[in-house]
Amino acid sequence: MPPLRTALLQSSGRPGAVDHNLALLDEAAGRAASAGARLLVSSELFLTGYAVGDALPDLAEAADGPSALAVSELCARHGIAVLYGYPERSGDLVFNATRLVGPDGAALADYRKTHLFGPFEQRWFTAGDRPVVQAELDGLRVGMLICYDVEFPENVRAHALAGTGLLLVPTALMHPFPFVAESVVPVRAFENQMYIAYVNRAGPEGEFDFLGLSCLAGPDGTARIRAGRGEELLVGDVDPALLDASRAANPYLRDRRPALYGSLAPAHREPAAPVPADRPTS
Repeated sequence: MPPLRTALLQSSGRPGAVDHNLALLDEAAGRAASAGARLLVSSELFLTGYAVGDALPDLAEAADGPSALAVSELCARHGIAVLYGYPERSGDLVFNATRLVGPDGAALADYRKTHLFGPFEQRWFTAGDRPVVQAELDGLRVGMLICYDVEFPENVRAHALAGTGLLLVPTALMHPFPFVAESVVPVRAFENQMYIAYVNRAGPEGEFDFLGLSCLAGPDGTARIRAGRGEELLVGDVDPALLDASRAANPYLRDRRPALYGSLAPAHREPAAPVPADRPTS
């Protein structure tokens, strides 16, 4: 199976301007396809912007709404798959969502963010409840998370156990958390033996300052490609041969002992008070 050439669009677009952002996505898809890419990944809430405040409910669309039709058309025209972020309206609820559209324009998968970060997201969005969403693209099993989701090791391990080879993570990583992009994401890729395409927004937006630093992290724990702090289009390869070799050399998934991990399933409990040093334990 040949490598899947993957493009990362590090951009915040123009907050509140969906038509403008669709035009940016169209232009980036054309450039990525010309570079041989079969997949283009954009940032979290790319179509609407992140810091749109009270306008967010009005910008939200159904999963098969007008923007979905526009993205489907540009994918088919350029012959490239696209993952885009947007606020999804479903009845009275709004989700922080992504859709993966194939190079023929057909919708492949939809995902709703399961872990909402901070008061802004918790005010406007409802959390999704499907932890593992996958699709097949050019023979590779592709999965989706959004931003904060990847910071929970359980989420990424669930994808690894379900066979995800490339995890797509549109994000809105902000100051002061550069270590997530620089350290956490490559470690997640290594400990779960997968590729992770982590695609951020860039620059100031409302009350937020987005850090850029998008990367394609490999199963060897390195950033195969890495963006700076500004707007950028990166292209790199997801190599199934490297993935297979790395999984053979690093048997984390084979050496697991699930029977020991039952304590990970219950909901969070406050840790017990420490035992005083002069108090016998038993």
